[in-house]
Amino acid sequence: MTRRLEPSFYRGLYAITHEVALFTPEMLCEQVLAAIQGGAKIIQYRHKDVSATRREQQASALLACCRQQAVPLIINDDVALASAIGADGVHLGRDDMNLQTAREQLGKQAIIGTSCYNSIDLAIAAQQAGADYVAFGRFFASTTKPQAIEADTALLTLAKERVNLPIVAIGGITPDNGAALIDAGADMLAAIHGVFAQREIGAAAQQYTRLFNQKV
Repeated sequence: MTRRLEPSFYRGLYAITHEVALFTPEMLCEQVLAAIQGGAKIIQYRHKDVSATRREQQASALLACCRQQAVPLIINDDVALASAIGADGVHLGRDDMNLQTAREQLGKQAIIGTSCYNSIDLAIAAQQAGADYVAFGRFFASTTKPQAIEADTALLTLAKERVNLPIVAIGGITPDNGAALIDAGADMLAAIHGVFAQREIGAAAQQYTRLFNQKV
């Protein structure tokens, strides 16, 4: 595990890998490197529909790529996988391992983020439990989770007032609609299809990165 990140690090694009079963580890690495070159600050590995062996192969390859670029790799949901490969951290949802247990297994230096959907109470509880960041959303129509709980920009503004952690916005976010979320209080914008489903991944990542540069 790398050291936990300073709060000031959490500003920019949080890129989450596209779930395509046919991707080899080499293909995933190529895509992730393009996203990093486009400005992605954090990479999350998310793949629920492949075997445990293939997940470990893919995640291990991505970790090596990310380490070369000094960018943290977060594993979605799977604390055991994060521990096995020595990833930088894990992102937890409502139905995953609780945060305290994950911290015990991964150590003090692990980055642990948690999904808070549209709930300030969940975010406050996550902060009290030792989370490193909280994520809200979905904010717009999402192809990955079309039935996900909806959130709005007022939630981000309230979270900025009541939660002293970096705030990640997720769900249908594009370079065209992301600026309003940053204005409302999002420190990072998470994207899957907006980055990895695009023909030019690096250029797509740059479009998100520019939103933050414009706000400096």
